[in-house]
Amino acid sequence: MLAPTVNIDLNAFAVNPYPALADMRKQSPICYVPQLDATLLTRRDDIFKCEKMIDVFSSDQPGGLMTVLMGRNMMRKDGDEHLIERRQIQPAISPRTVKEKWKQQFIKDTNSVLDSLDGRDSCDLVTDYAMPVSAHALRHITGLTNMTPAQLDSSSQGIIDGIANYAGNTEIESRCNEATKLIDDSIDQMLATESNLARESMIKVLLNAGQPMDSIRANIKLAISGGQNEPRDAIAGTVWALLTHATELNKIQARKASWLQAFEEYARWMSPIGMSPRRIAKPFTWNDIDFEPESRAFLMFGSANRDEAIFNEPERFNLTRSTSKAISFGAGPHFCAGAVASRVLIGEVALPLLFARFPDIALDGKVNFYGWAFRGPVQMPVRLR
Repeated sequence: MLAPTVNIDLNAFAVNPYPALADMRKQSPICYVPQLDATLLTRRDDIFKCEKMIDVFSSDQPGGLMTVLMGRNMMRKDGDEHLIERRQIQPAISPRTVKEKWKQQFIKDTNSVLDSLDGRDSCDLVTDYAMPVSAHALRHITGLTNMTPAQLDSSSQGIIDGIANYAGNTEIESRCNEATKLIDDSIDQMLATESNLARESMIKVLLNAGQPMDSIRANIKLAISGGQNEPRDAIAGTVWALLTHATELNKIQARKASWLQAFEEYARWMSPIGMSPRRIAKPFTWNDIDFEPESRAFLMFGSANRDEAIFNEPERFNLTRSTSKAISFGAGPHFCAGAVASRVLIGEVALPLLFARFPDIALDGKVNFYGWAFRGPVQMPVRLR
């Protein structure tokens, strides 16, 4: 049988998707949402199993927004084609490279951002701290050190908005095209002075691997789209979660929990990456629901991470819970390649250094969250002293 239809209010879903997702998990765990023209999988175990069936749930989406707007990157390839490019990029983001090369750069840049805040009593933690900390890390990892943090952040936001633009807003698409052009121009500038590229940077690593230039461009855009907004939102969001849950922050201060646990639990609880799209490659039936070839399916990570069948009190932010079954970074062959870098940047650098420099940091106004495909705080006013 076909998936039952569930209607949603798109704006309300972006403001807070969790009530609707909870209803879907309970009543229609696999459902068709006409406002998104997609079939949503909302339960953790369904997603965990189906994401690995690449012969059915294909990442290859020739007409998908990501492919059309960014070029065909490794996230939109399956099997050996995906694996080859993933291996080619690995030297830039391997655990060893992150530990031996990038972590010290993360610490240096983060301390520099903190220095810029030293004379201030307040700031917006999203734009004044999380944004530049995330952007500096990504500038060095990609090799695009000729881009400013603000340029990289706006480019990432333009791409993120573009590939989530399922309503077809022309202004959003135009901003996305401007963002991808800026990235292409920046890549060209760095290639003109290739000696300035660190040998561990993505551009240099992919050039040395012989990856075609159109693929390099597409994969750098992929790294920017996923490597800026999500760490930025996770840094600010985790701080917000700790400041609004004093008991959990006390666990860290009492050394009963770690900063990394705070990040892992936030990533489960709020899911900065809330969804991953797939193309149905052939006729398929799952739990008595028929999937039609060439239709679109959304793997709802944000719902899976709050699945009541997997997590006890999933709506609660709890640092000492096990997050081993969370799929915040994906579950199959497309598991986030930058997961190690994110964990080090956020759990070992951005969070501990911020609280060490400003131990009395406190919220100074309302914090609004937005998004369901990608979710994070829009702004975050804080008092630093």
